[in-house]
Amino acid sequence: MAATADGKKLVRSPSGLRMVPVNGAFNSPFSLDEPQWVPDKECPRCMQCEAKFDFLTRKHHCRRCGKCFCDKCCSKKVPLPRMYFIDPVRHCAECALISQKEYEFFDKQIKVLINGATFLVTLGSLEKGETMDCRLSNNHRYLYLDGENHVEIEVPRIIRVQVLTEGFTPGGGNTHATGMLVQYKTLGSQEPKQLKLSASDDFTSNKKVSVGWLAAMHKAAKLLYESRDQ
Repeated sequence: MAATADGKKLVRSPSGLRMVPVNGAFNSPFSLDEPQWVPDKECPRCMQCEAKFDFLTRKHHCRRCGKCFCDKCCSKKVPLPRMYFIDPVRHCAECALISQKEYEFFDKQIKVLINGATFLVTLGSLEKGETMDCRLSNNHRYLYLDGENHVEIEVPRIIRVQVLTEGFTPGGGNTHATGMLVQYKTLGSQEPKQLKLSASDDFTSNKKVSVGWLAAMHKAAKLLYESRDQ
């Protein structure tokens, strides 16, 4: 086990090498714990094709679900950043599809969120908004909003995200994002707060950047909800 200067440490688990935060309290809110592996003695056959394990047909555990499979049913190696693995790790076919989609989020959308975008931000029931730069912190735990004022929202305390759109057709097409409502709780309070982010052509930043940020934040919210259910 080796600690790095940026607050992370290298650990080896049965599933592979992981680079995790030194303090678990600073884990990304999008992270997942490693699953418990199904004990070898409890899986005499592949849990997908039911091939019997023997000297020639070896068993392998999927690093995402922990179930055991034969090599044919668990041959894909896919990045799994939600568990901090350094290298791609073995997946069953079903889990590989999920992790591949998530990897695209971590590879592209997280960068969009960290780079930030500019919005007209309306806090609570206030009628007047303020132009602010909104970005995700490098450790994914906070949303920072900076203008004349500074607002910090803890990502794990976000309870609801709603994308605001305009434009409508009977088939649901030709709509585009114009903003977002974010409901969240603050430390020591059970009453949710709300803010509204509105993209506008009047800002010096490109509206396309703001719309891309909204789309990335919507995907982040879905992962956040899924993490709470697992």
